[in-house]
Amino acid sequence: MLITHDTRCALDTVVDLVNTAPEDESSPEGLPDVAALEDFVRSHQVSDVGTLSEFDLAAARKIRGRFAAIFSAPDPRAAAGLINELVAAAGTTPRLTDHDGYDWHVHYFAPGASLSDHLAADCGMALAFFVVAGEQERLRRCEAPDCRRAFVDLSRNRSRRYCDSRTCGNRLHVAAYRARRKEAAG
Repeated sequence: MLITHDTRCALDTVVDLVNTAPEDESSPEGLPDVAALEDFVRSHQVSDVGTLSEFDLAAARKIRGRFAAIFSAPDPRAAAGLINELVAAAGTTPRLTDHDGYDWHVHYFAPGASLSDHLAADCGMALAFFVVAGEQERLRRCEAPDCRRAFVDLSRNRSRRYCDSRTCGNRLHVAAYRARRKEAAG
């Protein structure tokens, strides 16, 4: 599957947005205030965003929950339905652009769109490409028992199971190794 630069950026943005949600009541909010949202927008180079407000923060948190549902969708039909709702509500307006030193690519949000509409349109379309390509199963949640972070499995054989092999994956492999050693010594 060919993934263009802008699609990859949108995928990284949506994954990072979903992962700002608290995992439970004791976990911290990843977007606690407007300043954190501004940092998120800046670090993900989200273009054409004006001054952000509390309204934008609330809308970003709401859209984050809708994206999270896509990563948990049981099948392509369910994912497609959720994506269609997001993209339709955003009022997509595809247009070609070549800003900030990047070659021609498509933006799906209307000029002057709110941050949440911008994210819903561009990130929603990036996720839609995976459903269209029959690759919805690549939109995953970490299989570590104490982690449910979202990620996109871009491995060749669709075998990635953990959000980060150096943390979640390695931790589980070490635990399994220690359990085998303990059983063998037992």
